[in-house]
Amino acid sequence: MAVSARRRRLGLTVERDGSLILRVPPGCDAERAEVFLREGETWLADKLRLRAEHPPAHPVRAFREGETFSYLGRAYRLRVADGAEPGVRMVAGRLVISERLARDFVATRRAVIAWYRTRGQSWARGRLQPWAARMEVQEPDIAVRDVGNRWGTYRPGDGARGTMALHWALFQLPAHLVDYVIAHELAHIKVSGHGADYWALLRQAIPECEERKEELDDLGRRLWLGGVRERP
Repeated sequence: MAVSARRRRLGLTVERDGSLILRVPPGCDAERAEVFLREGETWLADKLRLRAEHPPAHPVRAFREGETFSYLGRAYRLRVADGAEPGVRMVAGRLVISERLARDFVATRRAVIAWYRTRGQSWARGRLQPWAARMEVQEPDIAVRDVGNRWGTYRPGDGARGTMALHWALFQLPAHLVDYVIAHELAHIKVSGHGADYWALLRQAIPECEERKEELDDLGRRLWLGGVRERP
């Protein structure tokens, strides 16, 4: 169990090594934590079952000509071009980097992740309002970054907005699964934990939310999370 001074609600996560972490706000009593865990038993059992049946198989990438990277469910091949502009660009359906950048796999990894963060944040901002309106919540601030072992988080702020953070790797998935994660986190504005009330609320916005959850669990274990190898 981890106590966080910034946290107002309880949260349970399954880490990539299979360990469980219960995050609680200061002053949380044992009875409240026990109720939260009981309400999340079904969610936790599903997570552990899927992990046992389908262990993670995250690939590694080499930054060489023809390597593929996915964005919103579509695969794009990498082009390594002499004299290309700094950073990563999308040109004629291909991701383009310079030969000079490609020689430094650490810098290239950083640049590709930055591209996902920038593109993902722009896309997610355009998707947030319709889902917030459908679920009758105020739009939170949004950030795209590495959020560790989760695809998204929501943290209440001092005001009404709060902040939703989405994992940059999420934007490799098809759009309907990114939408699912956005709606999933918006539901936490009204309901903490993953009990029956939570799923009832999410189901109002996405009737097929269980199917999307299963698809996310399946595809998510095979996403590129930044693992790299040097070019031969």
